[in-house]
Amino acid sequence: MEFTDPLMRPRRDREIGAALATASRGPSASIAAQKMAGMVDTPSQLSRDDLDDEWSKPHSMGTSIMAVEFDGGVVMGADSRTSTGTYVANRVSRKMAPVAKSIYCCRSGSAADTQAISDIVRLQLSMHEMELREEPRVKEAAALFQGFCYKYKDQVMAGIICAGWDKYDGGSVWSIDLGGSLVRQPFSIGGSGSSYIYGFCDANFRPSMSRQEAKDFVQQALSLAMSRDGLSGGVVRTTIIDENGIEEDMLPG
Repeated sequence: MEFTDPLMRPRRDREIGAALATASRGPSASIAAQKMAGMVDTPSQLSRDDLDDEWSKPHSMGTSIMAVEFDGGVVMGADSRTSTGTYVANRVSRKMAPVAKSIYCCRSGSAADTQAISDIVRLQLSMHEMELREEPRVKEAAALFQGFCYKYKDQVMAGIICAGWDKYDGGSVWSIDLGGSLVRQPFSIGGSGSSYIYGFCDANFRPSMSRQEAKDFVQQALSLAMSRDGLSGGVVRTTIIDENGIEEDMLPG
């Protein structure tokens, strides 16, 4: 029987719920919560120093990202987990960022590095658009990403998938790896979860898929990656870009 009234719950359940609710207030609160829930038996198993080490680590987008060309546009997808060491800092983050009206990027690597690079590219593309008086091409945005990733490859950790639609090339997907290489691909996967789905993607990808087929392909691939990769999780976010505009969707994890 499930009790809906909090006053009717057993005292032990109320204590565990209250302790877990304080987990986000700080390291000491997290220790108390885990002790209450039976996750930690003795203080030596999870010391204050251990938690401080985890919380001080840089935010990492250990992730699963993906983009696929279809007949008329592209489908992009990503999970939503951002971690700080073994601590999940954000379980519903957005790893797809717009850099122009019809161009998005998927980000993996250091959250700070990729966000800074995408902000700079967005600024430069807006200036480029004002100068040319037309929307930028996807490959121009990808070239800007590649320039930053290559120039600062020893200082940043950023893996980018740049995709979108323009009137010259239609839908296109460009992959920029950690070393700064730039390659156009019919589909691209990246992040820590990608190593689990190469076989699935190779076996199930078909050129010139329909809009719905491409969306289903991305959602299924990312769901499989999230089920295996401990650094990926949350929800599956998808973005479809074509000449008619942008459509965003979310699939619960």
